[in-house]
Amino acid sequence: MTVSLTRLAGAALAAVIVTGAAQPALAETLFKVITVKDEIVVGLNDAELKELGGDAGGIAEAIAAKGSLTLWQYAVRQAKDGERQMAPLHKVGVLAASSLRVEPYKQPFKVLPHE
Repeated sequence: MTVSLTRLAGAALAAVIVTGAAQPALAETLFKVITVKDEIVVGLNDAELKELGGDAGGIAEAIAAKGSLTLWQYAVRQAKDGERQMAPLHKVGVLAASSLRVEPYKQPFKVLPHE
């Protein structure tokens, strides 16, 4: 009987883990938008990223096709506990330009979601 309870508990734990993993995540993915004059870091949540093609190329194509795109600009800030994090700064308009480049952006800080 102990083996049956152990298996039941293991199955219940596995169900909790699978259920938790199946829920959609609202993770932020960061990209660097680079022009001749400057560069900024922008963040998109999973739904926004999927809508724009899922990667840097899709974002660049959307900017080129639409002429402009409104995105959340991200910047490093220091939390009250002293931890550095990437946080949404404000919405910015990105205009299409022949020198525009979009690339994935990786950094070691925690990324906070935008509205």
